[in-house]
Amino acid sequence: MPDQPRPLAGQPNLRYLKLEARRRLAAGEFTTLHDAQLAIAREHGQPSWTALKRLIESRLDELGHPALARLRWAISRFDGADTPGWAAPAAGELCEHLTGDILGREISDLGLSKVVRALTRRAASERDGLVIAQDGPLHARARASGWLLEVDAEPEPPHRLTGLRMTAVGSQVTDARVAAPPTSSTGSVPVAAAETAATEFGELGLAGLVLAGGAPGGTGWAIARGWADLERAEPLRPDHRFPAYGITRLITAAAVLRLIADQRVGIDDPANDHLRTVRLADDSVTVRDLLSHAGGVDAPAPANLYASTVPSLISLYGPVLPCSRPRGTVRGKAPGDYAALWQLIADVTGSDYAAAVTRLVLGPLGMTGSAFPASWPHEDPDAVTGYELEPDGTFVPDLDDLTAILLTAGLWTTATDLVRFGAGWSSLLPAGLASEALRPQTAAATHVGLGWRLNLADGIAWEADDGPGGSTSLIVGLSDNHAYIALTSRKVPVLSLNRKIFRQGS
Repeated sequence: MPDQPRPLAGQPNLRYLKLEARRRLAAGEFTTLHDAQLAIAREHGQPSWTALKRLIESRLDELGHPALARLRWAISRFDGADTPGWAAPAAGELCEHLTGDILGREISDLGLSKVVRALTRRAASERDGLVIAQDGPLHARARASGWLLEVDAEPEPPHRLTGLRMTAVGSQVTDARVAAPPTSSTGSVPVAAAETAATEFGELGLAGLVLAGGAPGGTGWAIARGWADLERAEPLRPDHRFPAYGITRLITAAAVLRLIADQRVGIDDPANDHLRTVRLADDSVTVRDLLSHAGGVDAPAPANLYASTVPSLISLYGPVLPCSRPRGTVRGKAPGDYAALWQLIADVTGSDYAAAVTRLVLGPLGMTGSAFPASWPHEDPDAVTGYELEPDGTFVPDLDDLTAILLTAGLWTTATDLVRFGAGWSSLLPAGLASEALRPQTAAATHVGLGWRLNLADGIAWEADDGPGGSTSLIVGLSDNHAYIALTSRKVPVLSLNRKIFRQGS
């Protein structure tokens, strides 16, 4: 029986298929590029490369602009929400436009009234005034009167929104303390990076921004703009420490991969074979499932996500971690999956998580500016102060508790250390295992490897996240292992900024 044709992704990408053909040619699988392209076309059920191109073009035409259309619905539907007689959308209408991810996470956690205010405070008069910055079928970004709006739509009809975010940007800032930001740098900073730091600092409305980059074995570069602490008027340096939201998961994944390389853990072993302090409710969940964000382990209750000091995992969950999420499906940040890996590292090594990760990853890579503080590092003179922007446009400290799940966002680190990690993590592993970490593990619209999120069309592995008082983005080029970092001391989306630096440097 012949193999079944591979389905096209929900948002098919011809550039990715071209790169795949070139990779397979370089690997010696084919003798000519034409043969490689023909094979890929036939794998997708098409008789020729030309036919595959036509199919992709027709699919994109069919998709149209659902993400942007949903964004316009959100703005128009909430227009007039603060006027007499306006009726909030009922649950049924919301479900027509928003997935359970948004309804469960953003509306339940934040309250519908806050979502309404966010959508109407600045958006009511902007229905026809959006400045579109990016209009892909499944992702759209727009600016409107001091707001950055970002939406993501699901790949299959009816293309409901899976993500919706509004962030106040630079034009809303009135704080005079950020009017003339200082700048410092190390290494040979690319001109484009320096220019981007200068423009994006004001565009995004920041108190502090660090951009950095470097190649494996290189000296790297970094540029800091703004202040580490506004109250003390302390200029930001490239070596100040930030909370590494999101990137901490990659550090965790690298530590687990080290254990796999040392044959202390099997990648396809059931995770319960190695867990001692807690166990998973589903005995079939493997280490690979957890690494690829597809294990289905429940997240902690929202009330337990932050704490003044890092608690034990058993105090968050009890002795059994529930697994009610769909296994094999990538959904968001999967804090439950990585909570299980947190405990697995400690149980296998017989030491606490922070000590084990330092021994397995931070130490070998020379990440001497990185640590896992047990509480918010108020007394650390090199730790930045995080900020949030008040409605009146002034910055106030955003000194929240630490994340309760240490491995998801517990690392405090420098831009230079993150460059060392991004450019050098694969050197800690056998070549085959490092390659496997960068191979898509699930058939998801967003490709995920072992820890890493992948955009194969753009040739990058990446991770980005934010939280109280900070945002972090790490991009690594798949072709050359060059690493690019963006750190801010305010909760704003920085992946697009970091992608700009990557494109300028590649």
